[in-house]
Amino acid sequence: MSNYHVYILLCRDNSYYTGITNNIERRIAEHDTGENPQCYTFKRRPLKLVFNEIFTDVNQAIAFEKQVKGWRRAKKEAIIAGQWKLLPELSKSSNGSTSSP
Repeated sequence: MSNYHVYILLCRDNSYYTGITNNIERRIAEHDTGENPQCYTFKRRPLKLVFNEIFTDVNQAIAFEKQVKGWRRAKKEAIIAGQWKLLPELSKSSNGSTSSP
């Protein structure tokens, strides 16, 4: 059975890159060496792996990656810090309504 990793990299410019892979070591090495000049991270190296969540179901991993990519920085930083319980509060908009976590 394969594992699928949803990961977040902290880039040199302090931005975050979220990705998915079935081989985290290989994928991080590809980012670090700048294998693809078209990749978001190419000009933002060096990179630091700050989050890695493992899934056994590829569909769940893909759904989670898409979800995280749509999040504001504060929500990404909450899961990086392991503060999952903050997500519902961070999902509230300034007008008091909520968006999906």
